[in-house]
Amino acid sequence: MTDSSSALGLERAAVADACRRLGAAGLLIGTAGNVSVRVGERVAVTATGAVLAQLTAGQVSVVDLDGKVVAGTLRPTSELELHLGVYRRYGAGAVVHTHAPMATALSCVLDELPCIHYQLLALGGSVRVAPYATFGTPELAESVLGALEGRSAALMASHGALTHGPTLDKAVEHALLLEWACGVYQHAAALGTPRVLDEQQQRAVIEAAIVRNYGTTQSVPPAQEGNR
Repeated sequence: MTDSSSALGLERAAVADACRRLGAAGLLIGTAGNVSVRVGERVAVTATGAVLAQLTAGQVSVVDLDGKVVAGTLRPTSELELHLGVYRRYGAGAVVHTHAPMATALSCVLDELPCIHYQLLALGGSVRVAPYATFGTPELAESVLGALEGRSAALMASHGALTHGPTLDKAVEHALLLEWACGVYQHAAALGTPRVLDEQQQRAVIEAAIVRNYGTTQSVPPAQEGNR
């Protein structure tokens, strides 16, 4: 087994930082949830039973793509196969699984979180709810992987939520966005029937975002000669 102090040291620290950030935001409660990041043929992933809001790099294990521990002294999360399945099927760079309050609440009552706000398009649009299965089982992994088709987020019925992204920062951002969207839906549903963006409206948003480079900082164009 590779020396745990050196193998993927930066990535293990980054996973711990991400967990503390998500914990501070209220998305990770106690030991519930798990986070991982992939680097080549290795995955740095949270250990089972660790208090995530206080996680240290030493509580992050490193496994290969078959799930064998290659660095660290702690057993990986019980949802390891789910993480590895996301990497295998979707080529993700990082995975975040939470029991975030709003996402978990909606997972108990909805079959799908509809696209009520254009920012949900960053996750692929409406967010499917994967059918319930016992945690840590192949059945749960397959259920969630199916719900993720064409999406970077899924709700897990009566369980929680999962997001992925090309980087750890992006997977965390997706988790935060999903929880925000779930909160918006809950508040809107308390007032009436939430409006849903149709396909034409969604396409228009995507086209506008491309034209305007939406979501990126942009320099002010230089003043034209005649205006100086």
